[in-house]
Amino acid sequence: MSPRPLRRVLAAGSGLLVAGTLAACTPHPSPEVAVRSFLLAWQGGDHAEAARYTTGDPTEVEEALGSVREQLDLASLRFGLGRIEREGESATAAFDVTADLGIGDPTWSYTGEMPLEWGPDGWRITWSSSVIHPDLSDDERLAVSYEQPERGQILDREGRELVSADSVTAFGVVPADMDDKEAGVTELAELLDEDPEPLLNRVRSAPPEQFQPLVLMRDSSVNASLLGEVGRIQGVDTEEVRINMSPTLAPSLVGEVAATAEHRVSARVAGPYQAGDTVGLSGLQSIFQRELAGSATAQVVSLDESGAITDVLEDWEGERSGGVDTTLDADVQSAAEAALAPLPGRAYLAAVDTAGGEVLAAANASGSASDDSALSGSFVPGGAFTIVGALAALESGAVGPEDQVPCGYETTIDGRTFTNPGSGALSPEFGGPNLARNLAHSCTVGFAGLAPDVGAESVEQAALELGIGADWRLPVQASPGSVSVGEGDAGVAAAMVGEEGVRVSPLSMALAAAAVANGEWNAPTLVREEGPSPSPETALDEADLEVVRQGMRDAVTTRMPELLAQEQEVYGQAARVAVGDGTDLHWFVGYQDGVAFAIVAETDSATTLVTHHAVNGAQTFLTSLATGEVAGEQTAPTGDPTVSETPLNEADLTGGEGETDAAGW
Repeated sequence: MSPRPLRRVLAAGSGLLVAGTLAACTPHPSPEVAVRSFLLAWQGGDHAEAARYTTGDPTEVEEALGSVREQLDLASLRFGLGRIEREGESATAAFDVTADLGIGDPTWSYTGEMPLEWGPDGWRITWSSSVIHPDLSDDERLAVSYEQPERGQILDREGRELVSADSVTAFGVVPADMDDKEAGVTELAELLDEDPEPLLNRVRSAPPEQFQPLVLMRDSSVNASLLGEVGRIQGVDTEEVRINMSPTLAPSLVGEVAATAEHRVSARVAGPYQAGDTVGLSGLQSIFQRELAGSATAQVVSLDESGAITDVLEDWEGERSGGVDTTLDADVQSAAEAALAPLPGRAYLAAVDTAGGEVLAAANASGSASDDSALSGSFVPGGAFTIVGALAALESGAVGPEDQVPCGYETTIDGRTFTNPGSGALSPEFGGPNLARNLAHSCTVGFAGLAPDVGAESVEQAALELGIGADWRLPVQASPGSVSVGEGDAGVAAAMVGEEGVRVSPLSMALAAAAVANGEWNAPTLVREEGPSPSPETALDEADLEVVRQGMRDAVTTRMPELLAQEQEVYGQAARVAVGDGTDLHWFVGYQDGVAFAIVAETDSATTLVTHHAVNGAQTFLTSLATGEVAGEQTAPTGDPTVSETPLNEADLTGGEGETDAAGW
């Protein structure tokens, strides 16, 4: 007969002696040895070895311990030995459990407890399902349940939704209906061209009687043939759900959304996403993924034999999804998109609030979600930059508001020749050309002639005061532009007229126009909770700004008759820039009634000798804003759809050979 265990009242020295004796003649000489050996084998995945330390049927115990990993989809399982209470031939051992539920899931920690009894083979764990978890009965199993919140909305400044709820087909399984989960899920994954392992991980740990959505596909990608093939897989089913996914406006800003299994998102987007989750791929959807998607509420539950939840053993409250409040204005954005739709080639428009720099719209002619050049583009501004050149000339003291500024046919500075658009010149006897008139007629020669007195530093400083090259940031990619004046007076002249060393985005030019209108520059804002970047403490001289404003107003009245029909006065500058390879850039930069905006359109030089596409775009944009009606692609602009053949007063315009382009651009 094996020796009987000594009671706890024995002295420690005697207990250690007996323990040493027991170790020589029994396989499990103490409760601690049995518990430690059991936990080490379980933790290491040797479930058959772990079963040897229990009183249960070895096959049943091995299966039960092995099932825990699958039921919880465990990444790892760790144990810590706790206090052991021993009383004669029985004992109770506490142990700490740390179960990592896998990528994107929490870690479950709890304290387990196992009874032990002394027998012919020494100490063994008295087996029942409560060894796995104290609240688990023998007819129950573990599972992990998830509840994913509905994806949040992106809203404009008035709270209007910018994302539509799309009808989506959820492909999934009911695990209990599958004889072979691995084979069925793998077959489904192959049909949908997905990696089966993430899908299997979700299925293994799910409540078996519940439908588990695994792959979301837009209805447009689902056909009867696919549904028929999927329907033949045992346990596979589909459900129709609606998810906020597609931008209704401003796709390049709002961004795209996909399910993690769609477009191989898991391989393209970093993060702990699981099968069936939605992920923002670009724009605000990507940047504010956490806020928009929230996170699932996860629960470890016990299930009875029918698959019904009997108890919640642990739960982790997920983060509720929320909306993103933007400064965009749906009406302004709609007008911007309508203005660009008829234009040939690439075209972009950015609009801001003159009072605070809030971004009201950012549009591209293509409508592509991947084309964000309205904010991040880098373009040569050409004569549109004379807004900055005029301010630099005034601030440097090179010229006063009433000083005459000759505008000849051409001028040569440091060996470089500058000519006016259309080779025209302003006749001095008709009112005398001053800085405002030179700005109004985009007189390259007049601005270039001021370069020696203006200097590079003044050009760079004026640009910075209007926000070009300033240190500001938005949550999406955006460019403030840059100014790098070339060497000598010729470099200054080229920068003043935006020909060389200057790069801008439509947004940076819209912000510059807003500063002229407002009297100070404000850093842009796109998401209200983010707030704007700090604006530089730069005071713009009101008298200087009045000259620039007058020039911009005169530019509209003398060169852009399309814009004169507007109820509110329009201020602006337009330019056509040859950028090589037979390509021109058409610019309009201006403001009206609290909205500043910039349009740039890339066109074929050979087909745009008369039409100025940016001015036509401005007309459509402002008309849509004024009427509240978005013009369709077939709607012609009010009046002549091209720039007037004689937009300048005959007395103001002389040419070397009497030739000019249609508007003196």
